[in-house]
Amino acid sequence: MLEGLTAGLLLTFSWPTIGYLLLGVVLGMWIGAVPGLGGAVGLALMLPFTFNMDPVPAFALLLGMYAVTSTSDSISSIMLGIPGTVASQATILDGYPLAKKGQAARAFGATYTVSAFGGVLGALLLAASLPIILPFIFAFGVPEFFMLSVLGLTMVGVLSGQSILKGMCVALFGLLLTTIGYADATGVPRFYLGANYLLDGIPIIPIVLGLFGIPELMELAVKNTSISRVSRDESGDDGMWRGIKDAYVHRWLTVRCALLGTYIGMIPGLGAAIVDWVAYGHAVQSARDKSQFGKGDIRGVIAPETANNAHKAGALIPTVAFGIPGSIGTAILLGALVIKGLRPGPDMLTVNLALTFSMIWEIALANLLAAGLLMLLSRQIQKIAFLPGHLIVPGVMVVLLMGAWVATNSMGDWWTCLAMGTLGYVMKQGGWPRPPLILALVLGGLMENNLQLSTQIYNGYEWLYDRPVVVAIELLILLTIVLSVRGIIKPKDQSAQGGEGASRNPLLSLPLAAGLTVVFLLALWESSGFQETATAQFPHAILIVAIPLVLLIVVRDAVACRKAAHDTGGMAIAIRSAFARADFGPSLLFIGYLLAMIAVTYIAGQLVALPLFVAAYLLTWGGYKVPLAAGYAAASFIVIWSFYGQLMNLLFHSSLLFG
Repeated sequence: MLEGLTAGLLLTFSWPTIGYLLLGVVLGMWIGAVPGLGGAVGLALMLPFTFNMDPVPAFALLLGMYAVTSTSDSISSIMLGIPGTVASQATILDGYPLAKKGQAARAFGATYTVSAFGGVLGALLLAASLPIILPFIFAFGVPEFFMLSVLGLTMVGVLSGQSILKGMCVALFGLLLTTIGYADATGVPRFYLGANYLLDGIPIIPIVLGLFGIPELMELAVKNTSISRVSRDESGDDGMWRGIKDAYVHRWLTVRCALLGTYIGMIPGLGAAIVDWVAYGHAVQSARDKSQFGKGDIRGVIAPETANNAHKAGALIPTVAFGIPGSIGTAILLGALVIKGLRPGPDMLTVNLALTFSMIWEIALANLLAAGLLMLLSRQIQKIAFLPGHLIVPGVMVVLLMGAWVATNSMGDWWTCLAMGTLGYVMKQGGWPRPPLILALVLGGLMENNLQLSTQIYNGYEWLYDRPVVVAIELLILLTIVLSVRGIIKPKDQSAQGGEGASRNPLLSLPLAAGLTVVFLLALWESSGFQETATAQFPHAILIVAIPLVLLIVVRDAVACRKAAHDTGGMAIAIRSAFARADFGPSLLFIGYLLAMIAVTYIAGQLVALPLFVAAYLLTWGGYKVPLAAGYAAASFIVIWSFYGQLMNLLFHSSLLFG
């Protein structure tokens, strides 16, 4: 084992391997920082360039790029409140509030320090654990994978907002959305409303970008503010070093989360989705003072960022040892192994052990290089937090919409993004947490398949109580809910400004609760007509739990609305006050700008519509002069045409005027 470890290290530092690794790191930093791309897209773009390369340099390029996307994706999570990838969802809960406080540099300092530590420690833990971990992986079957998914959803539901009912209801709504389109088991289309776009399911990228991105950009536009709510002078200049010091102060939290990230990463299909939430939950549970979580607690950044970098090393094990990819990214890496004539399986841990260790070393070194480079750049990046919001909104909106377009190159992606942006605005104003919906979308298909396989293989639902690991996970789920209800995980004295899902506006929450009630009831009625049991099994399991929960929320919000009307002197006054607090009128106007931009896209295409949106926004909403607006629009055109059109080779919308 030691011989393989040394041989792998020598392979990593040989030329040209180290050069390709550095190139991959630079590319990965850019790809991870652009919302909507992520590691899987980067791997798909890079894979053709490795066909004629030797295996070690090829994997240096691919892994160098793939490993660091979990580091650079924190830029958009912290600066904009938009998850750069699925693995950085939990980071927004405390990272974005820190940026609002003018402490983006502090968040970056802590993030890059623990990212490097997590990536290196994860690789070392993996190398040390190879001889003993394989039996544990074999102990997990489909029932255990299903229950782990339920545990992940439970943790995000109770941790990401201030209402357990709303968090769980949002998670169930997300699971219901995953049933749209063809059922994997039977091929029967479900809930697709006659739209061909929905037959293959709703792509997750437009949902993530719309749900998180549009509401935050809307707030910057409406409130005419910068990302930071304090001036640069008030924020201080020691942010970066303060973040590095925070990482040292909370070093044992970092070590524990690196352990969690590495070993959870070994679970096929679940690691990337739940690892940051498990780490975030551990940070909250182990903290004595929980009052600042969700408001800008640095521990809420350290925990998920350590874990999501450590998990990349752990995710290699099921891929190379069993040929079981745990995500789209590792599926592409598996394809690269096959292309190079390498067969995943025991040979990768015996005959090709040096190559396997070189891959582990490449992940560790890539994390160190990326952390160092991003440390150098972050002082400039954090200055964005102090720019006027009107200069940030149009540029980020262009990147956001083109990131959504990556999903299927269809106008349906933009309509989905806009619809989810509107939903995200209502959820944010009404106190509904948004992260549970995204995690549910990631896990939904896997949960349905595992539920059906479990009931078929183990003759019904006996596996719920006769498999020890399943029972242990069920106890963890129950403990998480009980502790949350008792206020041990979440403090009861959180203020109204306390981060995600903290808003108190029942007059906006009630319509959403009522709408979800209608959706759930219609889905139950529709699914009752499904002929095949396998087609209806998962939707029914969701709706049986969701309908009672959402009815409880409706009753609670109705009581709160009645109280608000009584306190303000009438329902009409209460509604006007609620709409004013939510900036309803200006927000509606912002959505109108986006609708106008989509209309122009149908007529003239993205290369005209998006630069025109940039210019119109700066001139009419931002109040800037023509030269600035024209220059900004021209720069947007160049980025869209060169990066998305030429480099990524995306197909733009076929417009009426230009085809």
